Amino acid sequence: MNSRIKRALTIGAALMCVAACTRPAGDSSGAPGITSTAATSATVATVNGKKVTAEMLDVFSQAATGKPIADATPEVKQQLLEQLINMTLASQEAEKNGEANSPATKARLDLLRLQVLASAASEKFEADHPATDAEIQAEYVARVAAMPKEYKARHILVEKKEIAESIIRDLNAGGDFAKLAASESKDAGTASGGGDLGWFKLESMVKPFADAVAALEKGQTTPVPVESKFGWHVIQLEDTRSLEPPPFDQVKDQVKTLVLRKKYQAHLDEIRKAAKIQKS
Repeated sequence: MNSRIKRALTIGAALMCVAACTRPAGDSSGAPGITSTAATSATVATVNGKKVTAEMLDVFSQAATGKPIADATPEVKQQLLEQLINMTLASQEAEKNGEANSPATKARLDLLRLQVLASAASEKFEADHPATDAEIQAEYVARVAAMPKEYKARHILVEKKEIAESIIRDLNAGGDFAKLAASESKDAGTASGGGDLGWFKLESMVKPFADAVAALEKGQTTPVPVESKFGWHVIQLEDTRSLEPPPFDQVKDQVKTLVLRKKYQAHLDEIRKAAKIQKS
């Protein structure tokens, strides 16, 4: 077997198995079942005395296709079995050549073992500590409450602080914001529209501008000029609105996954407190 093909086959297959076997708790999409009904200890092939079991084939099928081997077509089953046979031959060659004893290979094997066992631990914790409907609903409510608002505002951009201060005085005296923006603003993209920025989220704006908008009440104008890397702004907040959250039933599974992850992370935090950890 060509060495490059052998290496690609071995590494690629290993990575596919790792990806499937190390999903976080709660993510059951394509995850290999520990107690799959399709998986038994029956031997499906023997390669130079090494058994390839039905359980191995089932786990490999779920890693490669996201489905148990029982759901695969005869053609796909045969293809997967042939891949497992090739992987077994490649691994035997690696053992023969002493590659299994190289530091890099040992480190990868150790990492794979850690990931598989960590996945098994998270799956067991999930089974022992399932997410309740109340926990899922509470997480949904918290996520909805934390959703960012959208803001609708106008601004006038000028080069000097003194000009911005003069504009604020004009506005306080009853001046029309849109007319002043059209005549004074250096923002060519919004000046003709009276400085209208439309609806936006704060994170889409530079921080000084976003902070100034967040401090305003509806209908208010910044009492002092706001400096950003673009120049000096006079800002008027016209309105705010909350984003429409997705229906609970539509995102329940995703929220359940979030709950399970948080619960398992809290569990890890607790056992970490009791662990003896030394970093060099």
